[in-house]
Amino acid sequence: MRIVFMGTPDFAVPSLRELACTNEVTLVLTRPDAVRGRGRKLVASPVKAAALELGLPVVETKRITSELLARIRAAQPDALAVAAFGCILPDELLDMAPLGCVNVHGSLLPRWRGAAPILRAVLAGDERVGVSIMRIVHELDAGAYCRQASVALTDQTCPQLMDELARLGAHELAGALGEIAAGTAVWVEQDPLRVTYAPKIEKVEMHLDPAARAWENRRRVQASLDEAPARLSVGGRGLRALDARVADASVAEGRVLVRGGHVYLGCVDGALELTRVKPDGKREMAASAWASGLRGAMSWDTL
Repeated sequence: MRIVFMGTPDFAVPSLRELACTNEVTLVLTRPDAVRGRGRKLVASPVKAAALELGLPVVETKRITSELLARIRAAQPDALAVAAFGCILPDELLDMAPLGCVNVHGSLLPRWRGAAPILRAVLAGDERVGVSIMRIVHELDAGAYCRQASVALTDQTCPQLMDELARLGAHELAGALGEIAAGTAVWVEQDPLRVTYAPKIEKVEMHLDPAARAWENRRRVQASLDEAPARLSVGGRGLRALDARVADASVAEGRVLVRGGHVYLGCVDGALELTRVKPDGKREMAASAWASGLRGAMSWDTL
């Protein structure tokens, strides 16, 4: 099968690699190189890096122009496959391939349509998270799906969970394309009464808050990414929480308790224990090592 693939971040790379092993990927579209890291250097997207490694033709773009539509048409795709591309797809593109345009979406649709489905699932404390292989239609993430798969949400960090779902999505995408080509795919329309939305995460949403419940702050830590880290202020100094757990400890709301090598934050209904942190301007460390430098009674607050 001839496929044009569209994707940008790490989440899309397993899908590209899977399709390249079993199909003819005639063109890869991805977002342009972007400035990343402390060095502020231009860095290729993970999909571009993987495509070049696989010897596949790559086009970088921020939008689908008429010239790009012509190039996609010239690639003669049987199907279009999308995974976290990051561009709006025009209706003309959706009808270009005989087998259609399908997307790897990081949720169990119709729950969590939108830009940040995995993070929203973590913040909401969903018992299971997963992927859906859906048709792309004009309305946001509203297309029918033909395959879904899920995993239990336990104590994985968000990066670990995204890696697991990326691999799961690649497997389901390959299976879906095979079924679509064979005419055996069964499409399920989304129930509009069960739709929820997953807008992009704002950094302020990830700030820990003593007025929140301990489990809410724990979920913020679990959902933390470099782009939207879980942060707080202790004694007026900024700090990133890298790992934490709800603890059975008695701590007043807004206070910090250091006891027996453990660091507890008082929340409105209990305590959150910090286990790994990164103070602003310093390296990552165990919370106990960081707390050894604290002096006297301390308070904590949201940034």
